[in-house]
Amino acid sequence: MQQILPLIPIAIFFIVLLFVGYVVSYRANRAMHFKKEYFLGSQNLGGVVLAMTLVATYGSVSSFISGPGVAWNVGLGWVVFAAPQIITAFLILGVLGKRMTILTHRLDSLTVIDLLYERFKSRLIALILSVALIIFFIAMIVGQFIGGAQIFAGLTGIDYSLGLIIFALVTVLYSSGGFRAVAITDAICAILMLTGMFILGYVILSEGGGLYQVMDTISQVNIDESTGISRNLEFDAGGTLPLSLLFSAWILVGFATIGLPQSLVRCMTYKSSHELHKSMIIATIVCGALMIGMTMLGVLARAVITEMPKAGTDAIIPTLIATKMHPLVAGVTILGPLAATMSTVSSLLIAASSAIIRDLFKALRSEPRLAIASASAGTGTGTGTGIGTSAIANANGAETKENELVTTAFDKALSYHEKIIIKGTTLVMGVISIVLALYPMDIVVWVNLFAFGGLESTFLWPIVLGLFWQKFNKAGVLMSIIASLSTYTICFIFKISLFSCHAIVPSLIAGLIGALAGTAIGHYMLHQRLDRRTHDVFFPHKAYTE
Repeated sequence: MQQILPLIPIAIFFIVLLFVGYVVSYRANRAMHFKKEYFLGSQNLGGVVLAMTLVATYGSVSSFISGPGVAWNVGLGWVVFAAPQIITAFLILGVLGKRMTILTHRLDSLTVIDLLYERFKSRLIALILSVALIIFFIAMIVGQFIGGAQIFAGLTGIDYSLGLIIFALVTVLYSSGGFRAVAITDAICAILMLTGMFILGYVILSEGGGLYQVMDTISQVNIDESTGISRNLEFDAGGTLPLSLLFSAWILVGFATIGLPQSLVRCMTYKSSHELHKSMIIATIVCGALMIGMTMLGVLARAVITEMPKAGTDAIIPTLIATKMHPLVAGVTILGPLAATMSTVSSLLIAASSAIIRDLFKALRSEPRLAIASASAGTGTGTGTGIGTSAIANANGAETKENELVTTAFDKALSYHEKIIIKGTTLVMGVISIVLALYPMDIVVWVNLFAFGGLESTFLWPIVLGLFWQKFNKAGVLMSIIASLSTYTICFIFKISLFSCHAIVPSLIAGLIGALAGTAIGHYMLHQRLDRRTHDVFFPHKAYTE
């Protein structure tokens, strides 16, 4: 009975997710613009859903398990380390939200790589980015599946393999309903993550005798002999967390998150500027509450779980849930880390499948699609060019309407089998990840650790410089990716540290140098210039120079 009770809320949760996925999938199948609905939710998300899906995508199993576990061990210094995460949603939406949405509508693009393909007109760049994205995403999905399944199995008593299959299949099935299904379920998951956090906080304070007693207990452990103060109360954990590492955190989980494609795609999905501004406020509050709140709870848990479990710091929160809560309450609380895992996986799955269907195939066989956009996009002076829609193009230069009609005609031409292929790609990606999680290899674990910073190293400068610097060219992109990713790989493998900084810092420095050097080489030696049409789409308010 004790093992059955936690399964009740989990079963209800899974049923709700599958129901939402089915209903939204039914709607997507009948949408006029199937691909836009499937990959971007028809770019019609409200502010609350947008905020919640962004937060849920960024939060993962480590936000509930690994982060609080480390905080239990090193104390308040890890809360300072986690603080940069507060700015991520505001930064991503504020810097890139409007610009990416405007370009998405001009070009009828559906993915981040799609935009970069149109910007640089390079199949090689699109191919490199697509392959890197797919590899890193699969590794991250496998890591999330392993962590989530271990929690699920450990707290319910179900065998790991069976728990993984149930937990992962539910995620894969509702994710195959498309982006809107992922966004709505992400919103549900974000609410459950907050619920789990509040329950954990109540239990910790109750078991620890109140906040005063909890802090007094913490102050008596892990004493720094040089100061006589508990390392758990020092901002640098007694030197364990140097300032250079704190600076790295501001880069890795703060400013460089602009380079995460699974978050960037959210910038292409809102329906109005009002909803964007609303989501920036909501996402910042919720993200700050979750990331700082869960880390702080890890510190406070030291007063309840006084000895490190045999399984290490990752077992702190699961041990707390399993030993200090009623089984039914434990079942509700475990929805927090499960929701964090499933929301991250679903976002990665839909982005990875779009990379295969849209980006990888496009890089191998198609041409840039800038003909769809007006030659003077954003200036109001061009008539636009169409694909068999010249009558529409001549009607007041109605570029947006023309793009919509072109897309409509294409989507109507999609056969039932083609829609099955698109959804099947998501399912296949999920199944591959499940198999790898059933038989995890050391290389998969290594790549999973590498993947987060690897994505930032690969995408940050192409996105930022590509969208805001008109002289940035193909040579600059290629040299930036090569310099950044190779530096990150070398530093990560050989544990090379620049003033105790994380590998992401020298990686991004090398990437920026490569971008500047490559752009100069491309401009002066290879004569790579921005053509007039691309300029007028991406930089319509800047003067064009040959």
